[in-house]
Amino acid sequence: MLWDLFLTFFRIGAFTFGGGYAMISVIENICVEKKHWITHEDLVNVTVIAESTPGPVAINCATFVGFKQKGIWGSIAATLGVVLPSFIIIWVISMFLDKFLEIAWVASAFRGIRVAVGLLILDVGIRMAKKMPKEPIRIILLVAALILTVLISVFSWKISTITLLLAAAAISVAVFFVQDRKGKDGEQA
Repeated sequence: MLWDLFLTFFRIGAFTFGGGYAMISVIENICVEKKHWITHEDLVNVTVIAESTPGPVAINCATFVGFKQKGIWGSIAATLGVVLPSFIIIWVISMFLDKFLEIAWVASAFRGIRVAVGLLILDVGIRMAKKMPKEPIRIILLVAALILTVLISVFSWKISTITLLLAAAAISVAVFFVQDRKGKDGEQA
């Protein structure tokens, strides 16, 4: 099982370009749909947690899946698996960096990869939105976050990511307390 965790995440790390968010779609396909190591809800939760904790999202996801399957040794195997391909590729590229970037087809490939990464991230966002509980407050928050993201990008506003995360956390906590209060009031009636 440890070897399977390592190889699975090694393949994910080796053949997915664009970082953690681009990998989430692949992790979902393999770890949720094919191998059933975690549930869709687990993936959504670990993605949210990974976004708010230090470190890359893909590494945090791999560590979570590995730990869920085989404890600490599973988390080490999965984390090493997802990290090693990038480390090896960057190490090899760094030895030939100047010559590597002068190759026209390599430069073109990287421009194409940027488009593909954007589409992968959009795909993950759409999938997560589809699996999200269809409560009005969640839909309002999703649409508001989407609009704010577009406005920040279009107008190049200088807003700290930390500020956005803290605001989202504050809104989520407030919504939780309001819903919790309504639930308790309903039980008392």
